[in-house]
Amino acid sequence: MEAKAGFTQDGTVDLHGRPVLASKTGKWKACAFLVGYEAFERMAFYGIASNLVNYLTTQLHQDTVSSVTNVNNWSGSVWITPILGAYIADSYTGRFWTFTVSSLIYVMGMVLLTTVVSLKSLRPSCINGVCNKASTSQILLFYLSLYTIAIGAGGTKPNISTFGADQFDDFNPHEKKLKVSFFNWWMFSSFLGALLATLGLVYIQENLGWGLGYGIPTVGLLLSLFIFYIGTPIYRHKVRKTKSPARDLIQVLIGAFKNRKLQLPNNPSQLYEFELQHYTSSSKRQVHHTPSFRFLDKAAIKDASRPPCTVTQVEGAKLVLGMIMIWLVTLIPSTIWAQVNTFFVKQGTTLDRSLSPNFQIPAASLGSFVTLSMLLSVPLYDRYFVPFMRQKTGNPRGITLLQRLGIGFFIQVIAVAVAYAVEVRRMHVIKMKDIVGPKEIVPMSIFWLLPQYVLLGIADVFNAIGLLEFFYDQSPEDMQSLGTTFFTSGIGVGNFLNSFIVTMVDKITGRNRGKSWIGNNLNDCHLDYFYGFILVISTLNLGVFLWTAGKYVYKKEITEAKEGGLQMEGKVLDTSPLGLQV
Repeated sequence: MEAKAGFTQDGTVDLHGRPVLASKTGKWKACAFLVGYEAFERMAFYGIASNLVNYLTTQLHQDTVSSVTNVNNWSGSVWITPILGAYIADSYTGRFWTFTVSSLIYVMGMVLLTTVVSLKSLRPSCINGVCNKASTSQILLFYLSLYTIAIGAGGTKPNISTFGADQFDDFNPHEKKLKVSFFNWWMFSSFLGALLATLGLVYIQENLGWGLGYGIPTVGLLLSLFIFYIGTPIYRHKVRKTKSPARDLIQVLIGAFKNRKLQLPNNPSQLYEFELQHYTSSSKRQVHHTPSFRFLDKAAIKDASRPPCTVTQVEGAKLVLGMIMIWLVTLIPSTIWAQVNTFFVKQGTTLDRSLSPNFQIPAASLGSFVTLSMLLSVPLYDRYFVPFMRQKTGNPRGITLLQRLGIGFFIQVIAVAVAYAVEVRRMHVIKMKDIVGPKEIVPMSIFWLLPQYVLLGIADVFNAIGLLEFFYDQSPEDMQSLGTTFFTSGIGVGNFLNSFIVTMVDKITGRNRGKSWIGNNLNDCHLDYFYGFILVISTLNLGVFLWTAGKYVYKKEITEAKEGGLQMEGKVLDTSPLGLQV
């Protein structure tokens, strides 16, 4: 497709719906106004999530299982609500306006949370070391603020990253190359916000006050929103080309079911499809036929009694089914990540945290090493690993998207194995020193936990960024906001799944007055058994992922090259094993 009068080739427009000049809009200069919000939003989220289990146990006086469950449920909600936010953006209001309204809701939640933790009347009181239980109104206000944040995150999380990706024109070879690095550096800003939270905010919360610890990111969010709107004149906005993208999926499923008794033609070219000119004139992309999920092809049979779907519509439905397969095998890895803000923190509180006679490192601050390893690994991955592998494989990404995920999941399994080994040692020290009290400190440095944090950080460079890019890249064209919610919802369901696992393990192992693996006293339970259980299921899940990846077929789009010929995209991007059938 030729650019007209210097306008973008992908049909993007400004906020008023007018075509935009490629030279004056988008690209990294537009993204510069977005990354600030992402950094402050992640600082706010991790400032809450990293230390929430401690707030619930020390300030609201909840037991270990309840606090872990509540942390997982809230984190799960933060990552699940983007499904609704993405649907609204793709079907009705667009990414920009959905983000705008949702960000204001997010800030309202932060303001309320800061108020709740700051006022003594909204927290349980303690007299001579004896603390009252939180009242119903105190609990309601606290969780109202948390879940207001979750609702706001539902509209911001799926739209801000995809809005950033929209600033690069896929029809422009130079901008398409720039976009390859976008998600790496986007997540870099996210990691930076998380680092500030786990290093600075966690310490402030425990030593200077929870209100100040939550107030700082609240002010930061307001500042970043102001900066975001300054960049409005140079933003590019995708035009919604389908009123309801989900309707196409439903039509394909209904059509395939109604035509289930019809015979498929031997040649896929006999299936119904518009001419390529239809797509190029409307700045849409035609998707090439693939052999996966062939039963859906029946929706595109020409001589059916009902109007057929196009091959491109059918391939969109196939993409969604394929992504669901990959999504399912990301749930167990998400339960591993859930340990960072729950059991890893509680585990750290039992260890020696002294750095000097007058200073103790907050247990939640060790999470900063996850972020530090990410921050160090992203530039190495982008500047060295990708170019090196690009020379070896010819793949612009260096390795395929699913290979990247596979490497990340494998490193996660190693991290769980290390966590299990460290917990076995902690239990050995407890036994040797005859430690039984819940508040007794185990004479073992907290930095024994460091390797598992670092390994999870390195793993996330492969699987967290890889998942975000995979679901954006493989989504049908009109569903890219909704597509990225596969990434967020996987984390959310993983948190809920972890909550379920923790509850069931506690009930099963603690029945008949037995000793639960997960008790309030981590010095007198079997957290090592729990880690061993997570290690087994994550290893099995890795095997399922490898099988699923072997069945996945990547999206292949057809565009009109500038010389007038045809160009197929997708085949050149991912053609090696784990790629896999392209």
